[in-house]
This record gives sequence, structure tokens and C-alpha cells, in this order.
Amino acid sequence: MGIVFRQTLKNTVNTYLGFGLGAVNTLFLYTNFLTEEYYGLVGYLLSTANILMPLFAFGVHNTLVKFFSSYKEEEERRKFVFMMFILPLSVIIPVGLLGTLGYRYIAAFLSQKNPVVEDYTWAIYGVAFAMAYFEVFFAWGKVHMRSTFGNFMKEVFPRAVVMILLFMVHFGRIEIEDFVFWLTGMYLLRTAVMAVHTWTVNPPRFSWTFPVRAVSVWKYSGLIVVAGSVAVVLLDIDTFMIGQYKIINNVAFYNVAVFIAMVIVVPSRAMHQITYPITAKLMNERRREELQSLYQRSSLTLYVVGGLLFLWITLNISELYRVIPGNYSEGIIVVFFIALAKLSENLMGNNNSILFNSDYYRIILFFGVFLAVLTVILNMVFIPLWGIDGAAFATLLAVLVYNGTKIGFVYAKMKLHPFSAKTLKTTLLIIFLILVFGFWDFDFYPLVNIGLKSVLIGGVYLFLVYKLELSEDIVRIIEKVLNKKARR
Repeated sequence: MGIVFRQTLKNTVNTYLGFGLGAVNTLFLYTNFLTEEYYGLVGYLLSTANILMPLFAFGVHNTLVKFFSSYKEEEERRKFVFMMFILPLSVIIPVGLLGTLGYRYIAAFLSQKNPVVEDYTWAIYGVAFAMAYFEVFFAWGKVHMRSTFGNFMKEVFPRAVVMILLFMVHFGRIEIEDFVFWLTGMYLLRTAVMAVHTWTVNPPRFSWTFPVRAVSVWKYSGLIVVAGSVAVVLLDIDTFMIGQYKIINNVAFYNVAVFIAMVIVVPSRAMHQITYPITAKLMNERRREELQSLYQRSSLTLYVVGGLLFLWITLNISELYRVIPGNYSEGIIVVFFIALAKLSENLMGNNNSILFNSDYYRIILFFGVFLAVLTVILNMVFIPLWGIDGAAFATLLAVLVYNGTKIGFVYAKMKLHPFSAKTLKTTLLIIFLILVFGFWDFDFYPLVNIGLKSVLIGGVYLFLVYKLELSEDIVRIIEKVLNKKARR
């Protein structure tokens, strides 16, 4: 447990450090040092590479972790490792050949609306290749309980290098038109560093043939390709489709808005690490009443916390955009729609943990494919109508349908639901505070306004949460803080 705790702590620090660097880059450096067109180009290229990455990796980053320990004999394990390291090439090489032969046609298709994309289409393949093999090397570190370096290279390194590159653009050390070349080089360098680290710390040993149960491993990898592709499509397809329908500046506006709204789901990701094993234990022991209680408490706690973040973001967004230059404020409505979608995810509580630990876990893949198709269709309808606002609205609709379907499925099969009277009270409280604080701001510098208004909103919100006893867990935390202050 000592190793697990130390690595978890270091990984948490890396994650938050990476998030902080990403916030500075996204909100201030990209917006000040790159033109809207080139920031949009970067976002479009990276999103498209992200869509390709699960296909290029061929699920190896999950398959390696799942099956590595199941091969007990050293010779079979070496065969398995060999297969894992070459399996991505079965996709990467054919796609590379097709891309080379049909480069002009692919570039022409991707640049129909935005000619600037044509000269940089090659970067999509390079970045996707680098991302895929980085995940393979990272997975190798995980199976040897050495994830800290990989986590640093994943979360901190690219954001730190991007920050340096942006300052180099600002000070004229590199041309803005060359930024994509340097960015692609950074991803390739990251993969090379990870490869060197892999061969230095835990060098893999190969046997040049395939192991037993190879077909089962391939089938699982294929399933992971689909599941991973669905997950990435949900995250990046809207950005890709905006670039296909609208001028590429809109991608920049959209990316900034989405980054701001994504803050709302940070607590749910942290809680998932805690509730997942607890949910598994309760389900294995068939303790249904405790599972229902955990379902409702996790939902309510995340909803209350997410509600405060939602209020801080939506009620301060106009002031935040005052310190971001250019036309990025065109993403204000996007922030609201995406924030609403993410708030609904908090309302889910440990729903995903319940599904993953049930006999119905395969249904998640079906739901995911359904949501991916629905997201594409809705984007095709609403982006031509409303631009980036349409993309955000499409995402909101798709997420609400997806979340509603999962909640309904769990209730239909297990008679469990996350709602209570306090859920409605929390919703009414959020609406009430939007009406109270939504139509005025202080007359100071924007960042000062944000600070003052956030303190005021937070104070009123937490006071009412405490008085109305909306969440046992949050009330208990507030009481602990108050008792500590009273003792002083």
C-alpha cells in the first residue's frame, strides 16, 4: 500500500499541476500569443489526432494492463509483450501508406472550409502515432507499478513545453506558422523519452512469436478500440465538426469555453476513485440498502459541489471574458450549455460504478456507441444552424439523453435511483441564486469582481446548504470547520 499511496499522491500533484499549466495556456497564452486562426488550427489538429489515437493504439494500453499478470510462464509472457508492442503497427503502417498515397485527397477534404488546414494535415498522423505509442509505453510502466514518470510526461510535460513554445512565439524566437511543427516534435519527443525510460528502468524482453490465447487478447483489444473510440468521439467530435462546417477561429472560441466548463467534473473524477471499490464491495456482498444510500449520497454530494462550481462559472463568465482578448467571448453560451451538461454528470453519482460492477457492464459499450452516433447527428443538425452554440447544444442534448438512459436502465434492472427530495431543493437553490446574482457585477477590475462575487455567492450558497441540510457529507465538513474555528 505504501507504493500505491506514494504514487497516487505524486500522480495527483502531477494532475493538478498539469491542469494549472493548461489553464494558463488555454485562457491567457494561446489567446494572447497566437492568432484566433492558428489557435483554432491547433485545437482542430489535436482533436482529430485524438480521434485517431485509439485506433492507432489498438487498445494495447488497456490490454497490456489487463492480461500481463495472467501470463505466468516467462516464455509466454515474452511472447505476449512482443505482440503488444507490435500490434499498433498493424494499423499505423497501413493507415500511413494509405495516407501517403491519398494525402492530397485527405488534405483537400479536411481543408474544404479552412484552407489553412491543408499545409498541416500531416501533423494529425504524426501526433496520433506519438500519442498511441506513448500510451503503450505508459501502460508498460503501470504493470510494473511505475506510473509516476509516465503520469508526469502525460500531464505536465506537454503543457510545460507548450508554455515555453508560446513564449518563444511571443518573443519572436519561432514563427507563428511554425508552431505546429514544434508542437508535433514535442509529442514525438515525449514518446521517445518515454521509450528510453521504458528500456532503462524495465526493459521488455521479447520472444518473436504470439502467445497462447492470442485470439482472446485480439478480441479484447478490438472491444477496447471501439470503447476508446466512443469515449474520444464524445470529447472531440464537436471540435472536429466545427472545423468542417465553420471557419477555424470558432474552434479556438469553443476550446476555451469547454475548458472553463470542464472544471465542474473534477470532483466527480476524484470521487470515482473512492466510490468504485466501495460500490464493487457492496454489490459483491449484495448489500442493496447501503448501495442505494451510497448512490443517493454520492449523487447529492457531487450535485451540491458541482452546483457551486456551476454558479461560480456561469455568474462570473462575462467578467472572465473581459480579461481574455479578441472575440473569445463568443463562447459565453457554449460555457453555459457545457457546464449544464457537466452538472448533469455530477448528478449521476456512482452510476457508472454500479453498471461496471454489474452483470450488465457490456451495455455501457452499447450506450456509448448510441451516444456517439447521436452526438454526430445532433452536431450535423445544429452546427450549421447555430455554429459553436449549436455544437454545445448538441452536446448538452446528447449527454442528457445518455445520462437519462443510464439512470433509467439501473432503475429498471435494479430498482436503484440517485434522486431524493433534497435533489429538487438543490436544483431550486441553484436557480434561485442565478436569479439573485445573475444580472449585476461589481464596478471594479474584472478579476477583483470575480473574487468578490465568488466569495459572496459561495458564502450564501454554503450557508443555505448548511441550514437546509442538503448534503450530510458537506454539512459534516462545514461543522468540522466551524468547530475548529470555535476552539481557536
